[in-house]
Amino acid sequence: MSPTEGKLAQLASDWQEALLLYPLYSALSREFVLEVQPCVVLETITDVPDRETVEEAAEWLALLDGRTQVHQLRQFLQTTSMANEAMVKALLARHLRKPIKTDADRDKIDFLLVQFFSLTAPSSLHDANVGLDYVDHILEPVLGTAGEVPQETAELLDKILSEARACRRLSELLQSEILERGRQAKMQVGQNYFQPAYMVAFTRFSFLMRRVFFRMMHGDLNAILDGLQALEQMGVTALDCRSAQFSRQEPTGRLRMICQSWKVMFHAEYSSGQPLRMLVDLRAAVEQALSDANGKAVAARAE
Repeated sequence: MSPTEGKLAQLASDWQEALLLYPLYSALSREFVLEVQPCVVLETITDVPDRETVEEAAEWLALLDGRTQVHQLRQFLQTTSMANEAMVKALLARHLRKPIKTDADRDKIDFLLVQFFSLTAPSSLHDANVGLDYVDHILEPVLGTAGEVPQETAELLDKILSEARACRRLSELLQSEILERGRQAKMQVGQNYFQPAYMVAFTRFSFLMRRVFFRMMHGDLNAILDGLQALEQMGVTALDCRSAQFSRQEPTGRLRMICQSWKVMFHAEYSSGQPLRMLVDLRAAVEQALSDANGKAVAARAE
């Protein structure tokens, strides 16, 4: 292939990638009101245009990249049907190509790698089978051959995972600051993170940590829903949830609806932020209400 043919092929590839990503970026912009005008060339041109037009499209996508926060990308991609394997792979390729990568780029790449792995790996995959070699194999189409993960990093991440799995409920996970320690481990490796071996290690860690988190989150939500049902069977239809930033007489029906909405929200985002604290505190409030109701029932039978 001649240099001219190579440039034309690259131009065509860049344009096809922009066309693929444009609907997703447009939807992302509308979802979070990013106040970016639509890209005229990507909406009106379908054939491969000249270099200036392709650059205009690239600048528009770069503008959206800069305005999109990590949590917005995470929330959107986990709640939209547009985020298929091809779309996530294109997003990954786009972010991995950046010559200078910031902490925000690292966090986006980390999420996209986990998302790509989740879309590509079998849904029945057991935690014990998620080894570094397996993750390396799944990510090879986007990272190439990774090489050996530094032993010190691998051991540190395994230690954090082991401590997370030992937690019995979400409150323990948050109090232990395990999630924060995982983020610190990522920051400590600095620019080394963008080496394929490190990205494989952190993808495995983040994927397995996400599974731990979701299991505990669903455990808390199910405990709350079961507790609300038990309270209603005892004639309790409202309870004091001020400790969880709700009202003194919060209806059980409303709490049930909130828990159902949280299942969607927490699927998209997990951190040690305020919503998770509310979930933990709500479980404690429901358990306290159950204890009080059972105590009253015992006292009434004793009279």
